[in-house]
Order: sequence, then C-alpha cells, then structure tokens
Amino acid sequence: MTDLHLPLDRAAGRLAAQIAAGLRAAVRSGRLAAGTRLPSSRDLSRDLDVSRGVVVAAYEQLVAEGFLLSRRGDGTRVAPLARPDEPAPPRAGTERPPGGPDPSGHPSGGPSGHPSGLSPGGPPGGFHLDLWPGAPDLAAFPRGRWLTAVRAVLRTLPNEALAYPDPGGAGALRAELAGYLRRVRAAHAGAGQIVIMNGVAQGLSVLVRQLAGDGHRLLAVEDPTSDRQFPMLDAAGVRLAHVPVDSEGLDVAALARTGARAVLVTPAHQYPTGVVLSPARRAALIAWARDVDGLVLEDDYDAEFRYDREPVGCLQGVDPERVVLLGSVSKSLAPALRLGWVVAPPGVAERLRAHRSRTDLGGPVLEQYALAEFLASGTYDRHLRQMRRQYRSRRDALAEALRAHIPDAVVHGVAAGIHLYVELPPGCDERRVVTDAAKAGVAVAGAAPMWSGARSAHAPPALVLGYARLGEARLAQAAELLGTVITHPAQG
Repeated sequence: MTDLHLPLDRAAGRLAAQIAAGLRAAVRSGRLAAGTRLPSSRDLSRDLDVSRGVVVAAYEQLVAEGFLLSRRGDGTRVAPLARPDEPAPPRAGTERPPGGPDPSGHPSGGPSGHPSGLSPGGPPGGFHLDLWPGAPDLAAFPRGRWLTAVRAVLRTLPNEALAYPDPGGAGALRAELAGYLRRVRAAHAGAGQIVIMNGVAQGLSVLVRQLAGDGHRLLAVEDPTSDRQFPMLDAAGVRLAHVPVDSEGLDVAALARTGARAVLVTPAHQYPTGVVLSPARRAALIAWARDVDGLVLEDDYDAEFRYDREPVGCLQGVDPERVVLLGSVSKSLAPALRLGWVVAPPGVAERLRAHRSRTDLGGPVLEQYALAEFLASGTYDRHLRQMRRQYRSRRDALAEALRAHIPDAVVHGVAAGIHLYVELPPGCDERRVVTDAAKAGVAVAGAAPMWSGARSAHAPPALVLGYARLGEARLAQAAELLGTVITHPAQG
C-alpha cells in the first residue's frame, strides 16, 4: 500500500483539510500517479493517529473535486484524469526591464446582477422588502478595517508604485491571491497566472472576445442562467448554445452535442438553481475539454459561501491548462470595488495582460494594495467567517418562513450563496406573482427569463430570492406577504 507521507500540524487544526491538501499536492507533483490505490480510511486514520471520520472527510472532498475515485470493492484511487503539474516553459519577452514589474508577480527591486457582476441589475424601483437576487449586504462592508488597510498602504507604499501599474495587476495582490486561492479554493495558481480585472465582468468579456477572434464563435452556457449576461456576450460576437442543468449540474453529454469548444459554468453553486456540479459531471467536463481541445470558463460564483460543509475545490485545480478561473470580491466585499481576477494558462494570461496594456493601462492601484493587505493580515478570512454566519442565519430564516407560509413551494439547491431558487406551487402564474409581490412592496425576480426559449415553456414557475440584505424578521415578513400574494391573487 502506498506510503503517503502526510505531515500534520495538529496545533493548526482542520486536520481533514490538511490531509486533503497533502494528497492534492502529491497528485500534482506526480508522487501519486493516476490509478494509484490509497490506503483505506481505517488504515490511514491509524497511520496518522486521527479519527476515521477525518480521513473520510478528506477523501470525500477530493472525490468531489475530481482528484480521487471511490468504488465499492476497489477502494479509493487517484482519478484517471488527474495529471501531475508540468513546469511551464520560459516565455520569450518576459524579461523584466530595470525598475519594471516582475512577471513572476513579486514586487520589483528592493473577481453583476449576474452571479459575478455582469451588470448593475436590480429591482425596478424602491421596495419596502427587497429580495432581488445578486447583491451582498452592502451595510456589512467592513469600512473601518478597509480604512485601516488603506492607511497602512499609504504609509508604506513606495512612491514608484504610484506610477502606471503593471497591466496584469499589482504584484503584491497577485502573490497574495495566489496563496489564498491555493489554500481556500485548491486552485493551481501562481502569481504569473493571475491577471487583475475590473470584476468578473471585464475578465469574461475580454476572454469571450478573444475566443471569438480565435474562431470560437459558439459559446455554451448553462440553461437556466442569468439573463443579464446575454447583452455582454452578444456584444462579444458569439452565439450561445444553451445546455440543460439538472440536479447534478451541467449536462455534459448535451454539451458535447452542441459542437461548442468553450463553455461558461458556475460549478461551485450554479446560478440560479443552486446545484453543485457533481463529481461525475466534473470528471466528464474535464474529459470533454481534453477531447475537443476546448476551454472551460469557470465562474467561481458563491464559492466563499457554503454553509453545510467545506466548499468543493475549483475545477481549475484539476486541469489548469483547460480551465480558466474567474473570481471577484463583488459578493464577498462590495461590487463598487471593481476588483476581480482571472487565473489562466500562461498564454491566455499573457494575452489578457496585453489587452489591458493596450486598452486601459491597468486598474486602480491603491485598492489592489489594500486588498493585498486584507489578505495578508487575515482580515479577509475573518470577514468571510462573519458573513458566512450571518448569511446562513438569514438563509435558514427565509427557508423556514417559506415552508410556513407557502408549504407547497420547494426550495432547490444546496445550503450556500446569497439566493434561493424557489419553485412555486403548481398552477401559480409566475409573472402574476412577481407583479402582485411588487404591489405589496416585495421585490422578487421570476425565473422564466433565465431559461432558454426552448425550455422556458416547460420550466415550473419559480422565484429567485436574494436574502443577503434583510434581517431575519424582515425576511419572515417578506415570506408572509408572498404567501398572501400566492393564496389571494390581486384582482384586476
């Protein structure tokens, strides 16, 4: 049986996460080859002197991410699709000029109304109870801690850093993000792979335009998905192939039938249905990308907010040559910061840097260094822990109130994110419910516009409800009003 050599820091806690990280690193380094059989959870727990449940949790995490396979009678093995990392060949033209930014990401000398911020979006007017999806609790933005970070940056930032920035983003931020994404999202991220963008919206827009310019004029998207991203994708010059989403996420077999070689997915928490891409579908999606020489655009939407378990690692960590990871702080902090990132293969990252150099000479610098300070000091982690507790409490309150006041409604998706997908009772007129709710002072979004024309006629009536901005009592009030709207339709 394989000797895994997994050192543990028991004082640091989170032993399951440490074991998962060690196994992940062993696969990526090539020490654990595809097909290698791992010790049973019982044997490994005895070897490491931890409870069996800790090892089971680590194995389950890596199965969900696509690094391991577990079959009855065959034990747990490294997945066939898992590949060790290969060092990137040196790229011409990356020599650093004197005093210029280091392409490695180190300082030189001495991630919409759409899940990721594709449009401002919002309900059409002011409402007493706003359940419009897509926005975080803006009142919870940590103003004092952000101000502290900005002050620290202004005290210590060298004068040279106030010149035109590296078009790929401040090296300090890219280095901190690389470490954060490796630690929290199991990403394969080096600072040189990261390009800072004005939110996911800009990153996605530029990527899709470049794909169209390369001849990829058909982009597959999930069905349903946010209708607010369609104008931007249309402007990028691509046609859309709508691929069904079911309880396991994107239907990869249907994707293969579209003929597309690029796909946009939200595997951590699909918008709007709230499902998570299953392990089998993750493996199938990576296999599809390799078979067709394609590219997966992974919008890491809602990955920070999983309430019932550790979030599944990103797809990009399984195959960094076939997956481009997009993320931002639009939901975790505030959309107004316009801070997002793309983690891409070296060639794609270099083209994004060149685009920024040609078009806008890079993004604002002080905000980038402030976010780097947030990450380095642990302030960002503490803020996320606080927001997870708050959002989980609000989600539970809304779901419970909906069960009480609309017992025939069905809440779909996992315990994650800042919205609920709520299937209305049979026979409800979705459009009428949205209109009557607005008259009652409750802003809600109907799901019908998010489905393609081919499927919208057959999709059950549903609402997409955001709960981030209201306290538990007001969420209960909103659910009660929705119940009244549904059971007593407005006349005329």
